[in-house]
Amino acid sequence: MKSPIYDWHLSTSAKMADFGGWEMPIEYPKGVGKFPGGTLAEHLAVRERVGIFDVSHLGKVSVKGAGAKEFVNSYVSNDLNRISAGKGQYNLFCNEDGGVIDDLIIYEYSGDDIFIIPNAANCAKVAADLQEFAPPEIVVQNIHQDYGVFAVQGALSGDVLKALGLDLNLDYMSFTTVALPKYPQLGELIIARTGYSGEFGYELLPKWSSALEIWKILTPIIAELDGRVCGLGARDTLRTEMGYPLHGHELSLAISPIQASANWAVVLTKEKFRGKAALELERAAGPERIMRALKSNDRGIPRPEMKVLNQNGEEIGEVTSGTFSPTLKVGIALALLKPEYKVGDLVQIDVRGRLSSATIVKAPFVPSKVN
Repeated sequence: MKSPIYDWHLSTSAKMADFGGWEMPIEYPKGVGKFPGGTLAEHLAVRERVGIFDVSHLGKVSVKGAGAKEFVNSYVSNDLNRISAGKGQYNLFCNEDGGVIDDLIIYEYSGDDIFIIPNAANCAKVAADLQEFAPPEIVVQNIHQDYGVFAVQGALSGDVLKALGLDLNLDYMSFTTVALPKYPQLGELIIARTGYSGEFGYELLPKWSSALEIWKILTPIIAELDGRVCGLGARDTLRTEMGYPLHGHELSLAISPIQASANWAVVLTKEKFRGKAALELERAAGPERIMRALKSNDRGIPRPEMKVLNQNGEEIGEVTSGTFSPTLKVGIALALLKPEYKVGDLVQIDVRGRLSSATIVKAPFVPSKVN
């Protein structure tokens, strides 16, 4: 699958790779325009100024009809009754065993009109599951290629929107639908105060047909602010610094929300949701492993699937995500460990046969600035 601006990426010599079945830019090694590129420069631009990402591979699912909100709420772990029209909520879509089919954001237009953003690889599964169980009055549609998705992230994100002629006052996890005053011919787009970087930012969802034109308007604005066009490599280092999970790494059918330390997105007081019974049992018994954040004490760089050991050399878990932190200039990781290992404990990571010292710390690794 290809983004609506796929050819633009190729024109900039972006490094492309498969991501959830979509060929997406990982980084721009030669940069875009006069600016140097690469994951490190892209990452720091977001932390210090602003960056823009094409994340059009993210899924889109529409659920409409009488009782749509109540119907979706019976399948997700968080409680949609805690939000109202114009708001969004992070959620986990589980199976009966408590495994995570996907993590997603759900936006509410109204109680009868729900818009869901799943991950790329799981969009069809989420849509098919909801379609299978939806009553006749509710219509579930997989609209994956109806919208592009562009994430504008960083402290100067508001300046980008002002350059588009917009002066929005959106709270975090809120959204609206607007036309661009300077470009009414491009139609309406969805703008949400969300993102995956830990910085103040927005996600813009233009219609697929107008996505390229809007992208070409946005990128010069970003350049004027000394920002960068960013690939999914920087998106991954940014989210790892925040301790945000990535499905397939920190969440999966084999990694429950309880193990992933995502209890805050699980409302067991709800009357029902799929996987509730299994998650109640796991919480009561205590998980056999739990997600922890690790910070290297030496030059070791953790990578996924590396073994974590205690000070006696006994295996106690495994790295799920690991990278060099461009902000902290050290290796960082998320890892599933035996629950008795707590913040402050020293551990060792087997980095290709060499033991690297690390400390269990509290996530995020850098302060959140989403508000």
